[in-house]
Amino acid sequence: MSTQTENNSPYDDLERRRRHRAALRRRKQQVRRNRRIALCILLLLLTAVTLLVRFVLKHGSDGKQGDPTAAVTNEAGPAEKGGPSPDRAGDAPSGSTADAPSGSTADAPSGSETTPSEKTGTAEGNEIRVDSLPVQKDPEVAGFFEGYSPRRTGNTRTIANTEKMQSNWAILINADTGEVTAELGGSDRIIPASMTKILTVLTAVEELQKGTAAGMSEEARQSGNFLDDTFTVTIDITDYSYRNGGSAVGFGVDETVTVRDLLYGTILPSGADAALSLALYTAGSHEAFVELMNRKVAELGLSGTSHFTNCVGLYDDDLYTTPSDMAMILKAAVENDLCREVLSTHTYTTSSTAQHPEGITISNWFLRRIEDKDTHGTVRCAKTGYVKESWNCAASYQISNDGGHYICVTAHAHSAWRAIYDHVEIYDLYTE
Repeated sequence: MSTQTENNSPYDDLERRRRHRAALRRRKQQVRRNRRIALCILLLLLTAVTLLVRFVLKHGSDGKQGDPTAAVTNEAGPAEKGGPSPDRAGDAPSGSTADAPSGSTADAPSGSETTPSEKTGTAEGNEIRVDSLPVQKDPEVAGFFEGYSPRRTGNTRTIANTEKMQSNWAILINADTGEVTAELGGSDRIIPASMTKILTVLTAVEELQKGTAAGMSEEARQSGNFLDDTFTVTIDITDYSYRNGGSAVGFGVDETVTVRDLLYGTILPSGADAALSLALYTAGSHEAFVELMNRKVAELGLSGTSHFTNCVGLYDDDLYTTPSDMAMILKAAVENDLCREVLSTHTYTTSSTAQHPEGITISNWFLRRIEDKDTHGTVRCAKTGYVKESWNCAASYQISNDGGHYICVTAHAHSAWRAIYDHVEIYDLYTE
C-alpha cells in the first residue's frame, strides 16, 4: 500500500502544479481583460472629447456656429490648411506608406497632380488617406510597441539548448512591450537564408501600395488594384532559380501570372522564381530592388547589423542579419495588413493560366505543421529558410491564449521539423 502511494505521489504533485498554473493563467487573463476594458473606455472618452473639440473648432469659429450652411460647407470641403487632421496622429505604423517623404513626386501616378493633402495625410472629403491608403492601424497590431529596437531587461531569460530546443540561435520578443522575453545569441550574426523573403515581400508591398512599382500598369496605378496586375515570367528568371538550386513555385517560361500569385508564391513555397519576378516587377532590376531592401533595413534602424545582397536569400558573405533584426523585420511585415495576410495563409492556388489551367496549389508547411501543436496560442505567420551554410531557420508570429503577441526567430536547426519543434518549445516555456 505504501508503495502504491509513493508511485502515485509524483503524478498527484504534477496535477497540483498543472492546476496551480491554470489558476495563475486565469487570474492573469482576468487582470489583462480588466486593463483592456479600462483602456477601451479611456480611448472612447478621448475620442468623444476629440470629436467635440473638432466640432467646436469647425462650426464655432468666426461666428459661424449658428449657420447651418457654413456647417455643411466645412463638412463637405477639404480640411483646413495648417496641419494634418487630428485623426491621423499616431495611427500610421512606422515603415508604412505614411513614412514616405512629404512632397515626393515619385509616389504620384504619371501625369497626375500631387496635392499637399495627398502626401501629408490631411483630410480629403470625409476620409483621411495617405497615398490613397488608410493610415489607421489594424486593431490586431495597434498595441504593438513603437519602433524596432527591442530591449533586454532584468527579466530576459536565457534559452538553453536541450533535447527539445536544439537551434543554436533563438530569440523571443514580446511585440506588445518590446521586451526580449528570452534569447540565445539574439544579437549574433546569422545567415537568414529564405527568411530574407519576408523583407522581399515587405519591400515590394510598400512600393506597390505607394504606386511606384516600375512594372505597374497605368490602370493598376490609377485604380490601386495592383494585385490583379500581371507579370510575364522569363527564361532568365526560371534559370536563376534552377541554377542556384532554389525552391520554386513552378511557373513556366513566358507564363503570365498576377502580382498576387507572386506575393503568395514568394512566401508559401519560398519560390525563388516568384521572388525574383516580384523584384523585377517592383524595381525593374534585381540590383535596384536590393537597394530598396537595404533602404528599408535602414528605415527600421537595422542597417548596422543587417545587410542583403539578393531577394531570395541565397548564401553570400555579405548577406547577414541577427535573430533580433529578423524578428523586427517580421514585426514590420506583420504591421502591414497585406503582408500579414500573405504570411498567415496556409494554402493558396495560383490563378489559371495557359500553362497551368487549374493553377498551382502551394502551402506554408510551417503553419500547417505547427497548427496542431500546443504553443499556448496560435501561430499566425511564419517563414522558414534553408541553405547549407545556415541549416534550417524560421521566424514566426504568435498570438498567445491570453491575447499577447510574440515573435520568435530560430537559426541553425538540423531539420525543418526540428525548427518547428524548437518554436513550439520556446512558446511553451516562455509565453504565458
